[in-house]
Amino acid sequence: MKNLNNKKILLVICGGIAAYKSLELIRILKKNGCQIKTIITKGAMEFITPLSVSSLSNEKVFIDLFDFKNEAEMDHISLSRWADVILFAPVTANKIAQLSHGLAEDLATTVALASDKEIFLTPAMNVRMWENKITKKNLQKLIGAGYKIIGPDIGEMACGEYGKGKFSDPIEISIIINSYFKRLEENKHFKALVTAGPTREYIDPIRFITNRSSGKQGYAIAEELQKNGFETTLVSGPTNLKSPEGVKIFNVNSADEMYEKTMENLPVDVAIFTAAVGDFRAKQMSLEKIKKQNLEKIEITKTKDILDYTSKHNKLRPKLVIGFAAETSNLDENSKNKLIEKNCDWIVANDVSNKKIGFDSEYNEVKIFQRNRPNIENISITTKEMIAKKLVEKISNELKANG
Repeated sequence: MKNLNNKKILLVICGGIAAYKSLELIRILKKNGCQIKTIITKGAMEFITPLSVSSLSNEKVFIDLFDFKNEAEMDHISLSRWADVILFAPVTANKIAQLSHGLAEDLATTVALASDKEIFLTPAMNVRMWENKITKKNLQKLIGAGYKIIGPDIGEMACGEYGKGKFSDPIEISIIINSYFKRLEENKHFKALVTAGPTREYIDPIRFITNRSSGKQGYAIAEELQKNGFETTLVSGPTNLKSPEGVKIFNVNSADEMYEKTMENLPVDVAIFTAAVGDFRAKQMSLEKIKKQNLEKIEITKTKDILDYTSKHNKLRPKLVIGFAAETSNLDENSKNKLIEKNCDWIVANDVSNKKIGFDSEYNEVKIFQRNRPNIENISITTKEMIAKKLVEKISNELKANG
């Protein structure tokens, strides 16, 4: 597992009889070259000791955020920034509940809240606890927020019952973590470009034509691409969003400006056009404010079609061109037509007439239409972050399959 070499893993060990198996996990990860820092919850200390953990990890063990005497050494910010990934192994039903509600009750939950890294959860609990509807609901909430779940397995438990809830084999856990780092390394060869947000087409120095796009979906995709190893560029119209860390960003206003910046940053391997580019602009922008009585005389003309131009010019065309379609009716028909007319590889479509998703919402629901593939893929309503994760995983697989 060469991809684990020199990787920094923050291991959080929660309470439960499976806590002792974390010692074997530490041994395997260390053997494969990982640096490991460990947080032990108070519950876990009923089953293992800090000494046993530190002996295997060769690092200090952190126990509780509220140990004020040592708080400077146990800074949750520095720990979260240090790690390449955070791994909860095992994680209990109680800790899952705390994480899903955004609580910061100890060092473990505070680190998770403070982190922008991938977080893996490896559950271990009684089969009835695992099947409990509340536990399932909490897990779905965490999955929607981007947490990755490993296991649990089916087997005999310490309590004597049999079923799903058994802590995953430490070797399997390490293989999954290795695969994650392997994917990051492979994706470093790929360049991605994302357009996001609305455009503003000024009529005069005060007024402009625009739309309701928030840019949230495009920003989420750009951030996810970067987190998955892609060299990512984001060309963004006006938004109130924070720039994704590590992403090269160009802020623009008009469709012409977005077109120019897009062309400047080609070629790339994949281009994802999520921006809601205005279809028309004033034929001539007035240098002075137009009086109300003259507004009806404004002439309009079409803006440049960035997606159409990019997908039809072979010299600049990315290996994968993905357009977005915001529809209010006839979603399937309109999306299929756009796929052909714009010469796209994929069209990702959503129904913006549904007020629960799309513009201004934290949620989305999309259909993916692909050239030469009759099947339409559906991603049911979920967070825009989860939509981004699923799309990026699909993009990564597609690029690798096509060399």
